[in-house]
Amino acid sequence: MNNQHIACIVDSGSDVAESFVRAHDIIVVPQRITYSDGSTYESCVNISSSEILTRLDKEIPTTSLPSPDRIHRALVSAREAGYTKAVIFTIASKLSATYETMRMVADQMSDFPTLVVDTRLVGMVSGMVVERAVELIEQGTPFEALEEKIEAYIEHSRVFFCAKTLDYVYKGGRINAAIYNISKVLNIKPILTCDESGAYAIKKKARGWDKALDTLVALVEDYANRWGKVRIAICTTEKNRELFEHFNKRLQADIKDVAGIEHADITPELLVHTGPDLIGLGIQKVLDN
Repeated sequence: MNNQHIACIVDSGSDVAESFVRAHDIIVVPQRITYSDGSTYESCVNISSSEILTRLDKEIPTTSLPSPDRIHRALVSAREAGYTKAVIFTIASKLSATYETMRMVADQMSDFPTLVVDTRLVGMVSGMVVERAVELIEQGTPFEALEEKIEAYIEHSRVFFCAKTLDYVYKGGRINAAIYNISKVLNIKPILTCDESGAYAIKKKARGWDKALDTLVALVEDYANRWGKVRIAICTTEKNRELFEHFNKRLQADIKDVAGIEHADITPELLVHTGPDLIGLGIQKVLDN
């Protein structure tokens, strides 16, 4: 527990490394994954990305946000553990109703001050915001000052991703028909990002998979040139994990000032919505606190 007794609670779509979660006593509230036979699982609790991948050819399951009761239990457990305040982090509210539900539940606990943060990001890059917030808390940043400082990290974080097909993203309702149709013609591979509001938007278009991978690197390098010292995240799936070394070597060689490169496979709920061929890169500016 940190000296300020501020709990950090995160939804599983904001992908924070398990080792970091354990080391800093972060409470993860899992998204739910449901199959047509009625079986429901909690992401990274009783179903893994690998298990979903083996079943993806037969069925694409549905996902749903944590129940209000599950969120309430997380807040109660934090208070019972001795925390006096909490900060909750969610993936972009434009992509999920998790933020609104978390805020609704938190508002009902008037005796437990809680800041609910819409990272306007997704996956590992949302998780990078969580990591910086934990560092701020452990450095002694007052609860009242956290929102402004966390917002600065959100504004200086970017996520870019592409996939060989956008069928999964489209079927999940995360992109509109216009974006999807572009991906279906002339082997065009849109590079997607979260825009300022957190919605998926096209950042660049590339013709062919190899060109799309080159474009991902170019986007990250462009922000690195603007921002100076940066942290980088590389997200793969079990199916394309070998791409990590390709990106790791290239980014290490091309970017002068890298504070660190993180790697993880995509979480179960994001795999459902992006498919087995997703590759994502994230970048975050190192800020002076």
